[in-house]
Amino acid sequence: MHSDLFASENVVTQASAPGMTLQNAKSIKYAVDGECFARQGSMVAYRGDLQFEKKGQGVGKFIKRAVTGEGLALMAVRGRGEVWFAHEAANCFIVELAPGDGITINGRNVLCFDPSLSYEISTVKGAGMTGGGLFNSVFTGQGKLGVVCEGNPIVIPVSPQAPVFVDTDAVVGWSASLKTSLHRSQSLGSMLRGGSGEAVQLRLDGEGFVIVRPSELRPERTTGN
Repeated sequence: MHSDLFASENVVTQASAPGMTLQNAKSIKYAVDGECFARQGSMVAYRGDLQFEKKGQGVGKFIKRAVTGEGLALMAVRGRGEVWFAHEAANCFIVELAPGDGITINGRNVLCFDPSLSYEISTVKGAGMTGGGLFNSVFTGQGKLGVVCEGNPIVIPVSPQAPVFVDTDAVVGWSASLKTSLHRSQSLGSMLRGGSGEAVQLRLDGEGFVIVRPSELRPERTTGN
């Protein structure tokens, strides 16, 4: 049987070491030897002896925030084998953290991560319900984090002299050391006249970077494995 479908770049190979690698631009392969964590519903295929355990509401840090419907709904993958993760054909990226690093990622953009990483779910300071009720996941430690982004990401440097203002529906993540606050870019009179539709942004101050996607948030479908 002959087809471009079977080109070498589309055919998987056996992993040479545990951990995550990019399978292609739209998926991440994780060679599990013990456990890893991933977004619920993100498994598209696996082989080997693996078990999937959902972590739902009310289970410690895995809680899915019921107030806004956002947060980080995870599953644990345990055993030995290979598993492929993806989310609605979004672009996938691997971020490798070293000791002392810290990155804040919106819960909706987390795909998978090493168990060696520590994370904490909290509200975005200064955003509150007015800013979309954002919940972020702060990752620290040493290990790899798989991130998804709809479209090609835009990475903008932030400096003390040049704060950056981002749409709360487009932000993917930022350096954990940055300070956040709400910024109103419209006057009350403009808002009463209908405004531009861009009344409130998230302001980031400090030294680091912010990642945004070239589109605004669309309602997510509920998925599961």
